[in-house]
Amino acid sequence: MYLRNLEIKDAPLMLAWMHDDSVVHDLYTDFASKTIEDCKAFIKAAENKEHDIHLAIASDEDEYMGTVSLKNIDRTNKSAEFAITVRKCSMGKGYSWFGMKEIIRKAFEEYGLENVYWCVSRTNERAVRFYDKHNFHKTVDISNDILNRYEGMDNLKWYSVLKGDVLDGR
Repeated sequence: MYLRNLEIKDAPLMLAWMHDDSVVHDLYTDFASKTIEDCKAFIKAAENKEHDIHLAIASDEDEYMGTVSLKNIDRTNKSAEFAITVRKCSMGKGYSWFGMKEIIRKAFEEYGLENVYWCVSRTNERAVRFYDKHNFHKTVDISNDILNRYEGMDNLKWYSVLKGDVLDGR
C-alpha cells in the first residue's frame, strides 16, 4: 500500500464509500447526496495543495482504498487538520493506520508542519476506538478559529499529534 495523488479513475470507488451507510453514518457531511461529478470536482480541486492536501490510499495493485487529508493548512502556525475515510472493504486490513502514519510523516518531514489535529464525534465509536487504541492524546487547547468551524457540533473529541511524537504501532 502507498499514498498517491487522487486520480479521476478513483471517482467511482470514492462515490461508493460515500453512498455506503456503514462507512458514513457517523460522519457530519451529507455524503449520500454526492454525485460522481462531485467526486471528480473534488479530485480536480485536490491538484491544488496550497490549503489542503488530499491523497489516495492505494493498494499495491493501485486500487483506491480511501482518502487521507491535511486540511486547513496554517503555514504560520505550522498546523493542519487531519481527515481520513476508507472503503468498507479496506477496514481492518491496515489501510487506515498506514494512511494516517504516512500523512502525519509527510506533514512533519515534507510539509514543515509541527501539529496535526482532528476531531471526531464521540458517537462514532469505530473512530474513537481506532484513535484511542493507537494512544493519540486528547487535545484540550483548541483555538477559537478552529472551534468556529465546528460551531453547533457538540460532543466532539479532539486529538492531536505533535512533531517528534512517537506513533503507537499497534
